[in-house]
Amino acid sequence: MAREDLERIMGDIASAIGEQTLDDSLTSFLNDNYPVDGEVFRQVEALCREGQAEGWLCAREMGGIHFGRLIKPGTQAGAFSVDVVRMADIKGPHHIHTQGEIGMIMPVKGNAEFDDMPRGWYVYPAGSDHWPTVTKGDAYILYLLPGGEIEFTGK
Repeated sequence: MAREDLERIMGDIASAIGEQTLDDSLTSFLNDNYPVDGEVFRQVEALCREGQAEGWLCAREMGGIHFGRLIKPGTQAGAFSVDVVRMADIKGPHHIHTQGEIGMIMPVKGNAEFDDMPRGWYVYPAGSDHWPTVTKGDAYILYLLPGGEIEFTGK
């Protein structure tokens, strides 16, 4: 039931995002409509914890990073894929967001930050790149990728 609930919530969020441009205005839209102190954000956090405890979320692990794809593009979240990683004080593999990335930062322990950002939403535009990094604790990062596209560079 929890998996279906998380898939439904993410489908609703993806539908609200629609075809908006991946930029700062989308970050504001998400933080205004799904605030960190709101019911939807708290539900997603709880369902991520439940999913990992039950073994259907973040079931894979490499180099201390737990990860997994929850939703494939073209299904419950429309054109987006939905992935979740759990990272604790670690730098992940460099990659390029060929069409952009929309994400939720959900600290589990400490005041964890993702790429120096606190709990909340972030949006990276198409063509952006980074080494995803969690500092100051442990966090879930849930992210939507247009078309499910991401390019790992091996850097």
